[in-house]
Amino acid sequence: MIWLVVAAIFFASYLLGSIPSGMLISKSQGLDIREHGSKNIGATNVWRVMGKRFGILAFVCDTAKGWLAVWFGVWLAWHFPTTVHLPHGKTALHFLPHDFAGITAALGCILGHNFPVWLRFKGGKGVATSLGVLIGMMPLASLIIFAIWGVVLKVSRYVSLASIVAAACLPVVVIVLMFLGGVQGWANFYFAIAAAALVIKRHTPNIRRLRAGAELRFGTPKLVAEQKSEP
Repeated sequence: MIWLVVAAIFFASYLLGSIPSGMLISKSQGLDIREHGSKNIGATNVWRVMGKRFGILAFVCDTAKGWLAVWFGVWLAWHFPTTVHLPHGKTALHFLPHDFAGITAALGCILGHNFPVWLRFKGGKGVATSLGVLIGMMPLASLIIFAIWGVVLKVSRYVSLASIVAAACLPVVVIVLMFLGGVQGWANFYFAIAAAALVIKRHTPNIRRLRAGAELRFGTPKLVAEQKSEP
């Protein structure tokens, strides 16, 4: 029965993560973000194509669904325990550990954002959604990672580079916080490795463009972005 709870958390989180915030926002304004800029449904492309206000809205929505997925996963684990049969006819309630429930929800949500079933599994890169699940699971780690992302973006003006560096730093930040008592459980460290690897993998085209000097800097004019962007 415990695996039914795990499956419910994962698939509910996947469906929540697969809500294409960026595309829905663009559709509300009469355009399809998948046909403009980098063709990506993420907040960066929404910002570049539609402007600051809509970009921030997409970022907040993608972050919020990550946090909500973790919250819902933990809530579900707490409210739906399974019955364990003990010797002598006794029974006891078994609750799915909160950290395991949170990690299950986090992975489901990130995969849903990156590979949404509604868009033929062509989604975003999971940066904002990963930040959201971190806020729900490890608030201090999320604050440090967001600060690293902001500093790299400020210095380089490359959103992709900031995201890659922040992702690479995540496992290091988590293990340091573990030894300082700010994060509990090795499962969180293994999750950090998986989440970081997925973000970096999703940025493979950006890494190629960075090496070739063809990546767009943040703040590139819309017309130039439309002309130079690649899928």
